[in-house]
Amino acid sequence: MSDPSDPAIGWWRTFVGADPPRTAKLAVVRADGSPHVAPVWVALDGDRLVFNTGAGTVKGRALRRDPRVALCFDDERPPFTFVIVRGVADISEDPADLLRSATIIGGRYMGADRADEYGRRNGVPGELLVRVTPTDVVAARDLAD
Repeated sequence: MSDPSDPAIGWWRTFVGADPPRTAKLAVVRADGSPHVAPVWVALDGDRLVFNTGAGTVKGRALRRDPRVALCFDDERPPFTFVIVRGVADISEDPADLLRSATIIGGRYMGADRADEYGRRNGVPGELLVRVTPTDVVAARDLAD
C-alpha cells in the first residue's frame, strides 16, 4: 500500500489521465458483502477521480450504502502496467455538477466534438456524480521488462 502523494508512484496520475483514455474497472461491495466489478469512464479532477453512474444501478446502490471503492487501470500490452486506486466515494446529484462532469468525461472518451452530446445524455436526473478521494495506490509499470 502506498500514499497517493508518494513521489515514487506519482506517475500514476499521468497513467490514469493518459490519452487515449483507459476504461477503469470499478469494484464496490454489494449488500451481501460480495464484490461487484464494472467498467466506468473516469476523469481526474485535481487529486480525485470522477465518474457518473445511474442511481439505480448495482454501483449506485452500493456506493450509497458503502463508499469504499477500488478502481483498476491497466495497459494489457507488454511490458504491462497497472494502477489500483482505493478510496472513498462522495456522491452528488447536483444538476450543474452532473452536466459538467458528464461533458468532460464524454469528451475524454468520445472526443471533444461529442462532449456536449454525452454531457446531455449522461448528466441528467437519476445519474450520480461520484468523486473518489484516493486513500492508497498500488502501481507497477513495465512488469515484463
